[in-house]
Amino acid sequence: MADTLVINEIFHSIQGESSFAGLPCVFVRLTACNLRCTWCDTTYSFHEGAPMKLGDVIVKVLEYNCPLVEITGGEPLLQPNVFPLMARLCDLGKRVLLETSGSVDVSRVDPRVVKIMDLKCPGSGEVDKNLYDNIRHLDKKDEVKFVIADRADYDWAKQMIGEHQLANGCTVLFSPVWGKLPLKTLAEWILADRLPVRMQTQWHKQIWGPETRGV
Repeated sequence: MADTLVINEIFHSIQGESSFAGLPCVFVRLTACNLRCTWCDTTYSFHEGAPMKLGDVIVKVLEYNCPLVEITGGEPLLQPNVFPLMARLCDLGKRVLLETSGSVDVSRVDPRVVKIMDLKCPGSGEVDKNLYDNIRHLDKKDEVKFVIADRADYDWAKQMIGEHQLANGCTVLFSPVWGKLPLKTLAEWILADRLPVRMQTQWHKQIWGPETRGV
């Protein structure tokens, strides 16, 4: 339908990841994803959701009176109306973050939006879906995230940083797979290699637990 998005949920929480971690944020989670990562923690977003008019989504976001908004999924770029949604939120003075898998073209994203883009490591089972051409559409305000399950993922991520000169162009995030790779282990690897990355955890899971939705 024209001017419509399929929305999984809209909620107000503490931003759990990225360099914006710890800030209050409104999350707009869109339905559908083209990937099936082995460690995915939002599988409910693959199919659950209901149509909402673009204007109604914006009204709901504005009700929270929060300056920071994240568009997430699933994979939000699968729905064409996400592009005018992001642009209109920027027009309204919101700081807009986009969480995207890196498997869909980001070139149409409004340049005011902060792109937080995954590069899928081998442990995700979806490494062959990375669209490396997306890297050239990133700039200093944007962020690249690696979700790391084990040493093989870490070594692959380290190789990608060098191969694509990622640390020179944007913030690089290393995030351990929840419950699989200990924070201490990942921290020790980063320190030993002097990597220019920001290590992160999922603060919303630390606060509310890993099974809680709408946070």
